[in-house]
Amino acid sequence: MQIWVRMQRSNRYRLKPNEIEVIQRMRQGLRNVLVIGDLHEPFCLDAYLDFCLEQQSIHNCSEIIFIGDIIDNHYSSYHETSADGMGGLDELELAIKRIARWYNSFPFATVILGNHDRMIMRKAQTSAIPSKWIKSYKEVLQVPNWTFTERYELDGVQYIHGEGGTARTKCRADMMNTVQGHLHTQAYCEHYVGKNFRVFGMQVGCGIDHESYAMAYAKYGKKPAIGVGVVKNFGTLPLNVLMPL
Repeated sequence: MQIWVRMQRSNRYRLKPNEIEVIQRMRQGLRNVLVIGDLHEPFCLDAYLDFCLEQQSIHNCSEIIFIGDIIDNHYSSYHETSADGMGGLDELELAIKRIARWYNSFPFATVILGNHDRMIMRKAQTSAIPSKWIKSYKEVLQVPNWTFTERYELDGVQYIHGEGGTARTKCRADMMNTVQGHLHTQAYCEHYVGKNFRVFGMQVGCGIDHESYAMAYAKYGKKPAIGVGVVKNFGTLPLNVLMPL
């Protein structure tokens, strides 16, 4: 009876096991960041979620950042879409269902807005629909505890999606450590050292299914770099981790 009462008190907020782990890491004074690459749901590799969870555990990450394009919105693209693909409602509902897997695994996260995430807002602007009519990302994707933002800064590192160019260019232009996604075929970290300062630029890779019809535009290009970024020790140790082929 005493053991049961002690267990009940230790988890009186009914936290999930992964939520308890995050709190324990924070209490230990650790701040390691797991940076998850572009998902483009519902066109993400099934194995990518397990890989991300594994890296969170290995590197003891207490902070989760999605680097953008968590949803593809292929049906609403400004480019040519597949005539054999899903319609808008079917694709969105499947994306919401698959994003629920990520939300259950990472219930607290920061999500950088990517160009594919903003697709519907852009279409609304094209149609002269005021933004006040549009639901929030949290509401549509059913992820109330996620924070959506254009840019996130932590421990002297900026996290952006990366439409403006490469990480190696951006970190030098801003004179700031930079982590970004967007470029599916690139995964690297480069350091630039001056007389009085140094900065790094990291491309984190992605988790896309290269064989899906939504990625047909890159069918004859380079294979995507499937992986994540990890920024450890309060922003001082950036690492690329690639998923086995």
